[in-house]
Amino acid sequence: MRFASFVAAGLTATLSLPAAAADQVNIYSFRQPFLIEPILKEFTAETGIKTKVIFAKKGLIQRLKREGELSPADIVLTSNFSKLLQLKDENLTQPYELSTELEKNVPAKFRDTGNQWLALTQRVRNVYSSKERAGDQSKIQYEDLAKADFKGKICTRSGKHPYNLGLIASMIAHHGEAETETWLRGVKANLARKPQGNDRAQVKAIKEGLCDVSLGNSYYLGKMLQDKNQIAWANAVNLNFPNQTNRGSHINVSGAVIAAHAPHKAEAQQLLNFLSGDKAQKLYAELNMEYPVKPGVPASELVQSWGEFKADELPLVKIAENRKAALKLVDKVGFDL
Repeated sequence: MRFASFVAAGLTATLSLPAAAADQVNIYSFRQPFLIEPILKEFTAETGIKTKVIFAKKGLIQRLKREGELSPADIVLTSNFSKLLQLKDENLTQPYELSTELEKNVPAKFRDTGNQWLALTQRVRNVYSSKERAGDQSKIQYEDLAKADFKGKICTRSGKHPYNLGLIASMIAHHGEAETETWLRGVKANLARKPQGNDRAQVKAIKEGLCDVSLGNSYYLGKMLQDKNQIAWANAVNLNFPNQTNRGSHINVSGAVIAAHAPHKAEAQQLLNFLSGDKAQKLYAELNMEYPVKPGVPASELVQSWGEFKADELPLVKIAENRKAALKLVDKVGFDL
């Protein structure tokens, strides 16, 4: 018998997952039920392995630490790269086997060198621009956001949010800390308002005329187009893929780890193999409008309509090496103040 508990803001003490049953895998998931449940249903149908899931927006890492060796968690599914790194850094993971399937399905740039984490989907850090006021930004580069042309025209969420930290870390990898600091100060000087809200809130601000351009993940355009209350925001902007004439657009990811004390490691390994395969990758693409990590699996028709793009080939491990430096720069320039 399968169950799923959804917790919007945290976890209560009454939630628990039994660890003893065979032929099951226990999952702690930051990813939302609408996305994960159809994929897990297919996994069970194909393998006979049952899945038991706790969903939460936050609190899962603290729970794992509190449970220690008694934790029933086998797999942790994350919604961003930052959580993958945190899980590894806090010794809450163990290596997965780099199976033939995983090696084929997940390119090396999307895997930890020590097999502690792997990416399952990718998304682009795009620049959204006003159709009415911003002109043609199809050739924009991230570096351009610091130019005087954008004075008072940029909206963004917090510089400390994992999506922006990843971008800043990639800038450090490409340009070094000193040049990235100069760039970040330039972007801050061009902000139309104090960093706030989420990616969709920035597009709403463009629609309302508060700013002309913003940073935002690619899949949010699809989500807004499918929301009757937000479709007007989406229709007010163009989606631009930065740095297409040089290194390509910055990519961030969702992913998974095997928990440090997983009682069902063999089943967890099977789930990782499945999540990286054709069926799950296609479902990720269709349900959340993300880009599959497995080569050859197409994006959804809607996502394909946005056009092809060149992605930055910078390995995630290189971005990981610069995330702490990125956070220090955000504080140093007072980006969120």
